[in-house]
Amino acid sequence: MDKQKICIIGDGLAGLSTAAILSQENIKIDLYIGKNKKNKSKNDIRVTAVSESSYQFIIQNLKIKNRNIFRPCKEINLFFEEKNNIKNFLNFKKKNLMYIFQNKKLKKKIDEQIAKRKNITLIKKDITSIDYLDGSILLNKNKFFYDLIILCIGGKSKLYNKITRGRSIEKNYKEVALTTTIKHGSKINKVSQFFLNEGPLAILPFEKNFFSVVWSVSNLSFQKNNKFLKQFLNSKIKLCINNLKIKKIDKIQSFPINLNLKTKYFKKNILILGDGLHSIHPMAGQGFNLVLRDIKKLNELVSENLRLGLLFKNSFLLKKFYQSRKPENTFFGLGVNLTNVFFKDNKYLNPIKKVILNNIKNFSFLKKISQTISDKGIII
Repeated sequence: MDKQKICIIGDGLAGLSTAAILSQENIKIDLYIGKNKKNKSKNDIRVTAVSESSYQFIIQNLKIKNRNIFRPCKEINLFFEEKNNIKNFLNFKKKNLMYIFQNKKLKKKIDEQIAKRKNITLIKKDITSIDYLDGSILLNKNKFFYDLIILCIGGKSKLYNKITRGRSIEKNYKEVALTTTIKHGSKINKVSQFFLNEGPLAILPFEKNFFSVVWSVSNLSFQKNNKFLKQFLNSKIKLCINNLKIKKIDKIQSFPINLNLKTKYFKKNILILGDGLHSIHPMAGQGFNLVLRDIKKLNELVSENLRLGLLFKNSFLLKKFYQSRKPENTFFGLGVNLTNVFFKDNKYLNPIKKVILNNIKNFSFLKKISQTISDKGIII
């Protein structure tokens, strides 16, 4: 039997990681990265955190030898704001709780691996049309057929429409995520999550004297402070961290925040993967962990099909993927949503919230459960 052929569309971390990991199998892969890949990577200032198990999956499957791009985190501290005071309500300590990296640096490492894989063909073209009936893409008026097509093209592409047809769990948070990099002269090596009146703010140290900030604020707060965002952010961070010596705040980028959990993952032999499958609130930092678990399961199923001599196109591969991954993806998406609701300022819930947060340290089993789920997900 000839090698089966897969098409992967997308130049983000999801698309690149999927291509690099699946290329270890005896298949051919066409990876469509678009025309402006280099420009996108250059302007990507985002920083991502992954759990210990996700980190091990990356290292083992992406063959990354130089691990200096990953900064291990041994402690996470959680705080909430009450009457302009910052109170610590929970701490997590472990040898390696998570690993933090700059997206552009990991992409560069994956690019290097992809360039070495003889069964991956890079195609710098933008796909605008897919035939969902016969499993083909249209490029320059020519049809190209594949055994499996994987869409890793973000959350807003119109290419999903014929698959999902509006079948999604959606919520407009009416919030904006502000992200930037801060250079400082202080000793900061712990991850911190602050639940502030304006919204959750995460501090992720990724290098000595540098940390990334992700702050979710309401649209109203964003519009009110849009003309002086750096001053707004500067004053709030200094409230969170005493005696912080800020040297420079880079340009602040903003992104709208929405909950979008697809309830239909595939059609025929075409699968959605990455942010297009599940877009969740950034406050818990679980987005890319979910993507990696999706890729891991897909890789297991592809390996199984090849071992049994089954075609991707006419098997139950994508149905098995859907049945395996939908429960956890939905659980995490809705769970993070409820957590966000819980921490929002609400005069009716604030007294109850205060009691819970002041006593949560006494329930050690809750820490262990949340730590295990954050690391390995839900085992099904």
